[in-house]
Formats: sequence, structure tokens, C-alpha cells
Amino acid sequence: MKQTMIRRGVGTCAAATLATLLASPATAGEPIVLDEVTVTGTREEQPKAETAASVQSVGGITLRDLKPAHPTEALGRVSGVHISTTNGEGHMAAIRQPITTSPVYLYLEDGVPTRSTGFFNHNALYEVNVPQSGGIEVNKGPGSALQGSDAIGGVINVLTRAPSIEQETEASLEYGAHGFMRGLASFSDSWGDNAIRTDLNLTHTDGWREKTGYDRQSATLRWDTFLKNGGFLKTVLSASNINQETAGSSRLYIDDYKNNPTENYTPISYRKVQAVRLSSAYENESENTLLSLTPYLRWNSMDMLPNWSLSYDPVRYTTGHMSAGMMGKYRMDFAPYRTRVVVGGDLDYSPGSREEDKISRTKVGNVYTDYAFDETVYDYDVTFMSASPYVHVETSPVEKLRLSGGLRIDAMRYEYDNNLSIDLTSSKHKRLGDNTVNFLHASPKFGATYAFMPNLNGFATYKQAFRAPSESKLFRSGKNIDSMHLDAVKVDNYEIGVRGKPNSALSYEVSAYYMVKKDDILTYTDASNDRVNMNAGETLHRGVEAQIGYIFNPQWNLESAMSYAMHTYEDWVTDENTDYSGNEMMSAPRWIGNFSLGYSPSFLPDATLQLEWVSMGDYWMDEANTHRYTGHNLFNIRAGYDVTENVRIFGRLMNLTDERYATSAKYGSNGHEFAPGLPMSAFIGVEAAF
Repeated sequence: MKQTMIRRGVGTCAAATLATLLASPATAGEPIVLDEVTVTGTREEQPKAETAASVQSVGGITLRDLKPAHPTEALGRVSGVHISTTNGEGHMAAIRQPITTSPVYLYLEDGVPTRSTGFFNHNALYEVNVPQSGGIEVNKGPGSALQGSDAIGGVINVLTRAPSIEQETEASLEYGAHGFMRGLASFSDSWGDNAIRTDLNLTHTDGWREKTGYDRQSATLRWDTFLKNGGFLKTVLSASNINQETAGSSRLYIDDYKNNPTENYTPISYRKVQAVRLSSAYENESENTLLSLTPYLRWNSMDMLPNWSLSYDPVRYTTGHMSAGMMGKYRMDFAPYRTRVVVGGDLDYSPGSREEDKISRTKVGNVYTDYAFDETVYDYDVTFMSASPYVHVETSPVEKLRLSGGLRIDAMRYEYDNNLSIDLTSSKHKRLGDNTVNFLHASPKFGATYAFMPNLNGFATYKQAFRAPSESKLFRSGKNIDSMHLDAVKVDNYEIGVRGKPNSALSYEVSAYYMVKKDDILTYTDASNDRVNMNAGETLHRGVEAQIGYIFNPQWNLESAMSYAMHTYEDWVTDENTDYSGNEMMSAPRWIGNFSLGYSPSFLPDATLQLEWVSMGDYWMDEANTHRYTGHNLFNIRAGYDVTENVRIFGRLMNLTDERYATSAKYGSNGHEFAPGLPMSAFIGVEAAF
């Protein structure tokens, strides 16, 4: 493997350096080491042993070995993380939260948010070229003072792959079940103080359910350059185009789920997404200071006929936004107590729009077969603006103890302009007049790490976070009479953990958390099967997570990621007749596990074999806690063989036992409904490197 481009004595070059480090064995699915570094919390490399947070990584080598067809195949190997498949590469996430589409996560690419806070998309990972990235960091729970709104359940930072010093070309072709075809290509080279890497991802599948095909084209260009003043500049251009027919979250009635799982009740639905991001990160480090400036531009567009609302609110809509922003910080180090002070701020200006048309649909049996456009129900422009200064301090009053604290102030503003008439009487599509909505919140953070011994480290932390409602919650009023006055979600999170590597064979990381969420924005389905957004009083989230690896011998190794959690409604009264307080939240499995047994036979050293067990516990299918989904266990096999030094063949068999399982399960007015998961499916490919 060719080395990534690193130049001694020039800045921290955080993203480039970490991409190299994440290609080492210190990744999820590989042994944990205590000298591993992380960049997500402070936007530069920091020893993981001095990070008061539960941060785990999926490394570049692991990603290139897995070649995930969906982000769940990679992120499921991080304890406490479940990424639920919807359709194509669409997803819902469960990180210290129930399986949800709610905006409680922050998605980054090299530390830059992939979308503006005001325009959250729970499918954000399909706008990123995950299989060709240089690694993924997952910071579970609220983010640091350097991250603001959205970072409640967790922060997922996808790192671009650093360029190589020597010229290299890589290409792979894959073919598999249900018409799956994918071509990946990468080229990298360097000259003088410059280096580039280009990646291309072309994917197609017919989909295993009826009318669920999708196509994606993604490209990433990264240019690293070392400047004559000693600074480092990393410029990244990313673009994705996704066109998919949707049914992944379209649940089936129980008879079809068991006997006709390829059925799709919503074949008329679709989703077309375009995303372009450009950022240029500048770093200049002296002996005791670091200046970092990252200006960025974003453009996102989505044309969609959503499948989930065809029964109660049939619409077709187009949304999009553009962004211009700046992320800046200045870090100072002081000799006394190894003190470090970081001051900085983030600016974001994101004008966007929503145009939505009501549709009339034709239904034959359970299947929506056609539609026609009706009246326009929403047409508005909205501009999101934010300014967020912060300060972060670290110090070590004694050698083994590292204390940290921070404060972030988020000032946010929406300017909303309604291009249609005001309508406060509509039963399903109320429209409010022009208005301005502001949010202001201060989020403190405190943490401590302690090195009990060289191979054992512990941490404790308290973090407060919040989430401002997105534009669709505020201004797409639906049945809500006063949606503009939704409160921001507030969170208080407490966490302790230990990390250790007692010997060369065993490594582990265990953490426990207790999170109280107030003014949670929940969706209540009323007696008419219509959905209403409202601030619930309080929800409680607590659990234990463990990542454990063991190397039996040079041939056998085991990696495991486990979590046990409870998520409850502490105070949620929807109306005078309905009180869910004390119930467990729906779609909230207590148990999530992933176990991977790897084998590299001594008699065939160029071959690898891995058996994976994915386990999910049962969960409630309704808020009233009357019906449960029983959970599932899936087994996958992956294998690879180096035919020559430069050519490798690989394959995977997913859902080895062909188990019928659900990626989403709900009980409501129509009874039991399940979204069936992928049946047994085989994929094979070949890759070459030059």
C-alpha cells in the first residue's frame, strides 16, 4: 500500500494525518489501541486517551475490505450504532435514540456539515461517497463545544481519503443479486508540494422489491498543498446524483410481509437528489498556536414523491438550499499544566425553498398505481442564518488527569416568506404568513480523562446540547395550528467510560450514558391517521455500550460491538385522553449487537474469510406499548483472495439463512405493518491496483 502524503513539521494536517491513522489497525472491526487519535471533537488530531467522549472509528482499510453497499454494513460495527436500511442507500439511524428520521444527528464530511441545520435530511449519508472514504468517526452522544445544533444522538464524520505520494490507480467492479452493479475507481498522485486524489462511484440496482431500483453517481476530488508560509491547504469537491424508486420504508400488511415480500404498495413514489459541496481548509501551526479557517459552499436539491404519506397526505414536493459558510478557530498552548485554549466560531447562510403540490392518486387494492397533480399547497422561501462562537479549554493539573470544558452559543434565525395566500382553516395544509423565527442557546460541556495505567484509561463527561426545529417542522404547518412556536429540543447527557488494552490480544472500550431530553419534537398520529408534530414534555435515554476485540492467534480474531439501552417517554400527554408517560418509546430496541469472526488460514495466506452475526432485540411497535416486533438475527459471510500482488477477488453472501425480518415495524389503525429486509443475496467482484 502506498503511503499517504505527509510532510514532517508542517502543521497538524489533521484530516490527512487521521486518514493515514485510520488505515492502521486502530479501527472498529480491528484492535483498539490507546494511542489512537481522533479529530471530530476539536477539528484536529487529539489523543483518544485524552478525549472525554465515546468516539469510535471505522478505518479506511476496513471500508475498502467491506466495500459496503449500504452504510449499515460499516457503521453497524460501532457499538450502540444501528443504521436501518430504507431504500437504495437511504437510512434511518439509532444512536442513543430510537430508530428515527428525526434531526438528532450531525453528519460531517471532513468536519464540515453536509447540510445546513435548517434543512436536515435523515438520509444524509447517501449524499456522501462512503465506500471510497478514508474512514468514518462516530462521536456518540452530544458533540463538543465545536459542534452545535443537531449533535444530540451523535456526530458521524466521514473522512475523505488522503492522496498518495506515489502515483496509484485503483478500480473495482461488482455484480450481484437483484441487478446490483457497481464500479469504483480512484486515482492519486503528487508533485512538488501538491497531491490529489479523485474517486468515482457508479452504482445501479434493480432493487429486490418491485419498483425499487436506484442509480447513483458520486465523485470526490481532494487536493492537498503545502504552502510556502508553512501552512497546509486541503480542498475537497464532492458531488452526488441519486435517482431512486422508493419502497424501503413502505411497510406491508402482515400477510404480504410473510408471503409476498417483494410487493410494493407505493410504486409511484420516487426520490431524486443532487448534492454538491466545496470546502477549502487552511491550517497554519507554529510551536504553540494553530490557525484554522475553512470556508465552504453547498448546494442541495431534492425532488420527491414520498411513499410514507400517500395514505394520509399525498403530495409531491421539491426542496433545496444553497449555503455559504465559514468555520474558524484559533488554538493556543501554554506550558503550565499542558493547557490548551481553543476559541472560534461558525457562520452559516443558507437560503432555501419548498414547493409542494397536492396529488390525487389511483389505488387498486393496496397498491397506488397512478397520480395526478392537484393544487399547490406550499410555496415558500426560507433563509437560515446562524452565528456560533465557542471556547474550549483543556488542562492537566496532575500528570494523569486531563480536564476539559467548553461553551458554545448558537444564535439562529429563519426568515420565512410565503408565496401563497395565508390559510389557517385548511384541515391538512395550513399556511402561515411571513415571519421571522429566532433561537438562542448556550451549551456548556465538561469532561475529564484519567490514565490509571499505560494500558487503561477512563473518562467522565457532562454535555448539554440542543436542536432547533428544521424548516419543514416550522413552516410546513400541516394540521398544526401554531408550528412556528415549536421549541428547540434540549438535552443533558452524562457519561462515563473506560478504554483498555491489557495485552496484545485483548482490547476493549465500555461506556454508560444517561440522557434527558426535554421538549422533544414527536409526531402524534391521531384518530384520523393524520400526523401532528408537537413538543413532548420529556424523554429519557440510558444505556451501556461495549466494543471488544480479541486476537486468538495469527489466523483467528473476533470483534464485537454491543449495546443495551432503554428509551422512555417520561412526560408525554398528547391530549386529554392519551398519556404515554412511563411507556417505552416505539422503534427502540433495547439490544443491538454485531459480532465478526475473522479467519486467515496459514495454508492460504492470501485468503480472508469472515462470518458476521448481526443481532437486534425486540421493540414496541406503538406508543401505547401493546404490540412488539420480535427482533431478528442475521448472518453474513465475506471472503477475499489476492490472485496476484495487484489483483484481488472478493465476495459476500448476505442474510445467509434467508431470514424474513423487518427494517421497520409499526402497529396502527391498519394493524401490523412491516418493511421487509433483504433476503439471501450474493455479490462478487474483482479489484486491481497499479
